[in-house]
Amino acid sequence: MPKVLVPLAKGFEEIEAVTLIDVMRRGGIEVLVATLNEYNEVEGANAIIVKTDLHVSSVSVDDIDMIVLPGGWDGTYALADDENVQALLKEMDSKGKNIGAICAAPYALNRAGVLRENYTCYPSVEQEINLKGYQADRAQVVEEANIMTSRGPATALCFGLQIVKKLVSEEMYLALKEGLLATYCD
Repeated sequence: MPKVLVPLAKGFEEIEAVTLIDVMRRGGIEVLVATLNEYNEVEGANAIIVKTDLHVSSVSVDDIDMIVLPGGWDGTYALADDENVQALLKEMDSKGKNIGAICAAPYALNRAGVLRENYTCYPSVEQEINLKGYQADRAQVVEEANIMTSRGPATALCFGLQIVKKLVSEEMYLALKEGLLATYCD
């Protein structure tokens, strides 16, 4: 069973985090929800509190198949500033392991030096990233090498499905897409 780490920092975008966790778990992926602080709960941008499984510092790159960062500016800045998250991103990339980010979170990938030229993010965040290759016309997911990016809350379901397709199978992707009535996802 594939294993994905989703680190959460105060101010994360709840729609993105919960949707991604839910879709990946439905798809047969073990999802580890991690905190950056000493508490096992993290408050999102809209005051929704999510319980976490472990602290990000206890995760080894060898134990996971992918790391996926939800957006939300406050959470994104915290992920970009966190030594543990940045080290995980760099090591994941050096080993060719899968990395994903949605909304503002590609900013944290860029800070780690792992964001590829072709990417997408929430409109206006590309100005903070300041990297050529922003795909404004891509509504859902952009993938280059081992990096997957998506635009924001409305694309979280499609992003989660693409992760399932990549880590599990086309069959599971299609079954979930149909069951979730997500016919609009590519």
